[in-house]
Amino acid sequence: MRRMGIDFGTKKVGIALTDEAGVMAFPHGVLPNDAKLLQVVIDLVKDKQVAEIVIGHSTTHAGVDNPVHAKVKDFMTDLTLAIGIPIHLEPEHFSTQEALRIQGRNSQTDAAAAAIILNSFLMKQK
Repeated sequence: MRRMGIDFGTKKVGIALTDEAGVMAFPHGVLPNDAKLLQVVIDLVKDKQVAEIVIGHSTTHAGVDNPVHAKVKDFMTDLTLAIGIPIHLEPEHFSTQEALRIQGRNSQTDAAAAAIILNSFLMKQK
């Protein structure tokens, strides 16, 4: 079962995908967070036969939803209505910082953060 990981940001959205067995996540790409985002993600889900989505849960250090999370919830609602597959939230604390530490800043940093979020979810499922 293929899964998709999403690192949702106000300007860019990192995307990761697992292998077909759904056991290891890999960075896939970075999308602009614009009016086309929802349709691009829907098309990718269909094209790659994604069965589940994991989105980073964006909170403050105190564990309270931050302002970005309101946009995440709206995006999750739109995705659920459009494709109807399970969508899970996974804490994303420091995923971008971890991606930066591993590979440095480049055009795929947000995709690497999405892979970190997705791998965290996968490890909890084992």
